[in-house]
Amino acid sequence: MLTVYWTRFAENIINDIYYYYEIKAGISVAQKLINGIIDRTIGLEKNPYIGPKENLLKEREQEFRYLVFKSYKIIYWVHLKKNRIEIVNIFDTRRNPEKITKF
Repeated sequence: MLTVYWTRFAENIINDIYYYYEIKAGISVAQKLINGIIDRTIGLEKNPYIGPKENLLKEREQEFRYLVFKSYKIIYWVHLKKNRIEIVNIFDTRRNPEKITKF
């Protein structure tokens, strides 16, 4: 069975999102948002190909897919050699789409 693994880059993005919303909207709002992002990945172990392919990353060697929570794309790929699903980025879709490749 596959496990979900969060890369350091993705963890740093989660922390940045939390701190931004903690200042702008309060701890409760920040925590709900982060919990929602993390909860969205529940079930990936059983159905890792549920997310559509990310076209903006199709030139990469890995086949990146994504899940959506609110305005965030949770970018991941299935790393079969390590038996895991790697969450590599949490991308705010309100940003310039070209920035999705910066990880």
